[in-house]
Amino acid sequence: MSTNLSKIFVARLIGLDVFDPLGDRLGRLRDLVVLLRPGGRGQSMARPIVVGLVVEVLGKKRVFVPMTRVTSIDAEQIICTGLVNLRRFEQRGAETLAIGELFDRTVVLLDGSGTATIEDMAMQQVGNRGDWLITQLFVRRSGSAGGLIRRRGETLVVDWEDTDDPSNAGHQPATQWISQHEEDQAADIADELRGMPEKRMLEIAAELQDERLADVLEELPEEHQVFILTHLGNERAVALLEEMDPDDAADLLNELPPEDAEKFITMMEPEDAEDVRRLRTYEEGTAGSLMTPVPIVLPPEATVAEALAHIRQEEIIPAAASAVLVCRPPLETPTGKYLGFVHTQRLLRYPPPEAIGNLIDRSIEPVSDMASLEEVARELASYDLTILPIVNDADRLVGAVTIDDVLDALLPDDWRTYDDGTPIRKVGKRYE
Repeated sequence: MSTNLSKIFVARLIGLDVFDPLGDRLGRLRDLVVLLRPGGRGQSMARPIVVGLVVEVLGKKRVFVPMTRVTSIDAEQIICTGLVNLRRFEQRGAETLAIGELFDRTVVLLDGSGTATIEDMAMQQVGNRGDWLITQLFVRRSGSAGGLIRRRGETLVVDWEDTDDPSNAGHQPATQWISQHEEDQAADIADELRGMPEKRMLEIAAELQDERLADVLEELPEEHQVFILTHLGNERAVALLEEMDPDDAADLLNELPPEDAEKFITMMEPEDAEDVRRLRTYEEGTAGSLMTPVPIVLPPEATVAEALAHIRQEEIIPAAASAVLVCRPPLETPTGKYLGFVHTQRLLRYPPPEAIGNLIDRSIEPVSDMASLEEVARELASYDLTILPIVNDADRLVGAVTIDDVLDALLPDDWRTYDDGTPIRKVGKRYE
């Protein structure tokens, strides 16, 4: 293996493109996999060996690339060759993720000067076999010991063997991890959390803002949702349920024991609790169980300008922003008489003062809240819709089903981690 650097700091590598020797891009580096090893007699711990890379390939899937396949590393790119298994990476018991599990850990400095937090680490290629080892840590002081006065927040580089074993640390903050992923989509963060030990998953969840964590929860499998919700404390759990879309909150509560679900609902704000209770009355697989009870609803007298202002709200997802539903007051679901809806594209063709009641599309019939999933899916597909109004037997709007809700219901339960058996790819040879 060739390298332009004798010592490489890990944080600088994250996000680099990974190529084969012919210049074809394999993916992007997301983490390093290391093995922590016990030290010899009189030593605190041996230097960890870097055994591979976690690379994000097409489709946001993360795969493992052994270090034996890596031929070159520099500050701009990583080049590898040979066979790369494109099956989803699954962490084994002895493996540790450098970014995901070691960054932010607290270590004790063996010179007696206190504790420090790992913010980065350096790796070097050593020995006859060319193994990559973690040799040094870039740390920030978090405390002092032994009467020595040290400046809190001071940064320094220390040799790995001059610290205690970070795998024995207690609570591990997630400050560094969150800053590394602040631009990621909620689905991408959820994908990373799924592959982490439960302890680390909870540490990251605890430090995410409520709104951000609620978005992430909606992208996680149900068993992970339940685990996080039930381990963060009642007040935090209720705050998250109130941040979630009512239909997602109702689905999550349905996975809990009835007494726990009722406890959380009782603690919620009355308005949020009412929406969730109503959704929980519907039988699973019906339109009512899939819908959101808070689509964009306006009276026919509202103007195009008012409708577009509602559509522009940041919290409105794209599918729900594709149409405005028009009803007689009251406008909270269940509304007054449902009149029809106006596509966003149609709104863009008319002047701001135009009343939306003049633009209503009455050709699409609403669907009953008792309709089956198959009926809803057929209606969306038949008319190329991304949102479908749902009414009760009194012709009052009770919510709307969006295309993402239907896809979630139609896909296999394990679709977020579904492995299609992608074969091993030869890296370093171009296939025509």
